[in-house]
Amino acid sequence: MKVFVLGAGATGGALAQLLRRRGHEVWCGDRDAQRGRAFVGPDVPCGAACARNRRSLIRAARGCDLLVNTVPAAFNAVTIHAALELGVSYLDLASHLEPDPFRAEQLRFHEQFERRGKLALINAGAAPGLTNLLVARAADALDQVVQVQIRLFEETESSQPISTWSPDVAYDAAISRPRVYRQGSFRLVRRFGEAEWFRFPPPIGNVRVVLVAQDEVATLPHFIPMRDLDVKAGGSDIERLRRWYRQGTLRPSDRRSEQRFPATILPAEVAGRMRQRTLRDAGFAVAVSVTGRRGTGRCEQRCACVFASLRQLRRRGLLTTPIAYAAAECAAAFIKHWPGEVAGVLPPEALPGIVRQHIISDLRRSGFRFSREVST
Repeated sequence: MKVFVLGAGATGGALAQLLRRRGHEVWCGDRDAQRGRAFVGPDVPCGAACARNRRSLIRAARGCDLLVNTVPAAFNAVTIHAALELGVSYLDLASHLEPDPFRAEQLRFHEQFERRGKLALINAGAAPGLTNLLVARAADALDQVVQVQIRLFEETESSQPISTWSPDVAYDAAISRPRVYRQGSFRLVRRFGEAEWFRFPPPIGNVRVVLVAQDEVATLPHFIPMRDLDVKAGGSDIERLRRWYRQGTLRPSDRRSEQRFPATILPAEVAGRMRQRTLRDAGFAVAVSVTGRRGTGRCEQRCACVFASLRQLRRRGLLTTPIAYAAAECAAAFIKHWPGEVAGVLPPEALPGIVRQHIISDLRRSGFRFSREVST
């Protein structure tokens, strides 16, 4: 497959390298092509492309079969219009929820992709993405879904703030009000509220988690009937954001602070920071708890995935970070098992069941550590 990746940052660069090693013809576009080449490496071409300019995207992506969008979700609409004009398939990693905070904006393009016989797979990274697949797998084992809880763990052992993935996306998530689905209705709730303890698989254990803004809420209730859904996250990265918020230094009206949200760390800088001990390690994990009814009884399905830590990635010779690597591996698995017979705009949970199973199996073979518990 010929794949154009828009955005040669931590995630886009790792994804481009994965796809090239798996036999795809890949090239990238970025507003800063010179910086982008530091992420994609010498074997993947990287040219200039402006995510704000549809004509620029069309010129850069011409000839591809699949347009992959890894830039901030604010540019989704421009990129989708470029994919439609090119007549190609499309994949992205997140939704821009300002037009409608409770429904993914990409879904409004469903009929246009369907008429062209092309698939636009949206929110297809790790969180959202893999989290949606885990919820769908748990829901398949139940007769009725009542409550869905998605829990994330983000930890960076660093003496100073470091952006291990997109600082713009992290900032947008930090200043956005969390969305929940409760008693069958959508609502906005207070940032970093409703603290509780959640048990992640070893070696993480119990972590205090709080409400955060995540895109799963904008698709899952539209495709899987349920009563309640919320997303909470914990770990040092979340605690730092929560502290800034409580101090009043994390407000939507403020411009993004380069001290708090610096530019994404370059691959070559990762080793140097670790040698200097200013960056010691980082970790990432996702978990879902889906409660409902099976037969005449109540049943809870817990699924989790712990990704390779920064030190483990370094030992494997990978100069990337856990969140960027997890999102790239997940996107690559979605592309590997691309369902050519499906058209329209779909989130991961709406893919055919056999495709979802193949993606999870492929990620397990790639070294993702999954766990599953069932209690009745």
